[in-house]
Amino acid sequence: MISRRLKKFYYAAFQFPMWLNGMIYRFVRVPSKGQIKVHLGPGQKNYISGWINVDANKVTCKCDVWADISHGLPFRDRSVDCFYSHHVIEHLPDTFLITHFKDMFRCLKPGGMIRVGGPNGDSAIHKFVENDFSWFSDWPDKRSSMGGRLANVIFCRNEHLTILTESYLTELARDAGFEEVTVCIAGLDTGRKDIIGNEVLATENEPTPDAPKTLLIEATKPKK
Repeated sequence: MISRRLKKFYYAAFQFPMWLNGMIYRFVRVPSKGQIKVHLGPGQKNYISGWINVDANKVTCKCDVWADISHGLPFRDRSVDCFYSHHVIEHLPDTFLITHFKDMFRCLKPGGMIRVGGPNGDSAIHKFVENDFSWFSDWPDKRSSMGGRLANVIFCRNEHLTILTESYLTELARDAGFEEVTVCIAGLDTGRKDIIGNEVLATENEPTPDAPKTLLIEATKPKK
């Protein structure tokens, strides 16, 4: 795991180039026709062909658009059909999440949708209360206590900046203007497969569907 100090240096050094590249893409390079599906934060392994993959890491990750989404999404109003992000938003400052959901809403076409997922705070809390040690992993740090393993899930060495729960994600989506907010389980409930497609579902894995480790929601922008 890259140190926070090195990450802070990277974002400080490349803040302006990323912002500029995002603006150039938004007003010059972004497709003007056809279906536009955007994958936010593909990382090193989850690049999705046929989608526009946006990431701030140009060193070790594969992406189509080099941009920091905390500067705003590099897309025009009402131009995107779908946004997908998987284990990304928990790394964003809690106060920025409100802006981020509103920005996705701004960019979506009427009837467009989002599929957003991250560490399941509800499941982690329930399993902690049940004292189910086996549900928790020993990543990123090997912890021998239940509390230590809960800290791994919630804080992840301070990489996670907020806790995601169903009620919180629903609140963020509804406050931004989304409707039809539903919870999906990877591998069982595929949600809007007609839009998401198998190429997205193939990147998701849920080893414990009875107490999902990833919380996934889908929500739709009203057609009017």
